[in-house]
Amino acid sequence: MRKTKKKVALLTGGYTSEYPISVKSASNVATQLSAEFDVYTIYITPDSWHYLTGDQRRIEVEKSDFSIALQGQKILFDVIFICIHGSPGEDGRLQAYFDLLNIPYTSCRQLTASVTMNKYFTKAIVADLPELHLAKSVLLTNRKSAEQEISAARLRFPLFVKPNNGGSSIGLSKVKNEHELTPALDKAFTEDVGQQILVEEFIDGREISVGVFRSQNEISVLPPSEVVIQAEFFDFETKYQSANTIEITPARLSPDEAALVERSAKRIFTRLACFGVVRIDFILQATTGHIHFLEINTIPGQTDQSFIPKQLRAAGIDVQKFFVDLVNEALSISKAQDLSAVVEPTQ
Repeated sequence: MRKTKKKVALLTGGYTSEYPISVKSASNVATQLSAEFDVYTIYITPDSWHYLTGDQRRIEVEKSDFSIALQGQKILFDVIFICIHGSPGEDGRLQAYFDLLNIPYTSCRQLTASVTMNKYFTKAIVADLPELHLAKSVLLTNRKSAEQEISAARLRFPLFVKPNNGGSSIGLSKVKNEHELTPALDKAFTEDVGQQILVEEFIDGREISVGVFRSQNEISVLPPSEVVIQAEFFDFETKYQSANTIEITPARLSPDEAALVERSAKRIFTRLACFGVVRIDFILQATTGHIHFLEINTIPGQTDQSFIPKQLRAAGIDVQKFFVDLVNEALSISKAQDLSAVVEPTQ
């Protein structure tokens, strides 16, 4: 008797400038999952939630139960694989919706997703973790008083100015002096719909990005990647469109540095009650060796050339099996397990 495949709704698109990256991620994930599951790619856009048939017919999603109708049959999904970077896939909105419908999904729970989209709130939550350092910063909510607030906070140039809610380094600027501050603030306030801007002091060091995932209630850390760039900083264009960026996986870390990254990544993952796979970005400060937390991505890029697939290959983990395991892990998690799994590791 032929085994019935589980139906996976693969969500892509979104409401932000990260839409094209989300589509590329979903395309790769669909390839990895298609042998094991029946995969339906669902596009989430500001004006439509829909599935595209082979002849490009748009089938609208019935939002009352998140179903689609194909050839007279109602398709209900066993599990959701969220591949939307930014809103509404990474900020907790869709997670809350699927919680209400009692449909399991592959990523962090709603509260974690919504909190971690706010960089300032996230840093406040992890600020007391052992060995972890944070750049001096200020949160701005009013464009008219922004320059005065930065001056009052006594931040030293150079500074990074970026939307507090967002990803893919969109709206990010490196500011070397007061003359460059105004256009950077204008750019960031334009990009952040929540009108919250984070301004941080620059930390001179190596940027390290590391994937972390939970499987069978065990937290695993992938081999970190090191970002080496010839541009001023790792903005959207450098990240996705520049040939002058070198990503070294595994990163060039000493055993002590690698152990520090792993400890810090596990502590952050646990403190924020993460599920599925996330990516955590750090700076290893050049002069002190301190590890500075930058941000966490709860829906990291999943194109074949994104950090997570590269790190999986470096770890000797089969990429296809990993994505299949993510779906199976989501199917196995009950609400009771969700609540009991948040345990601080031994410091």
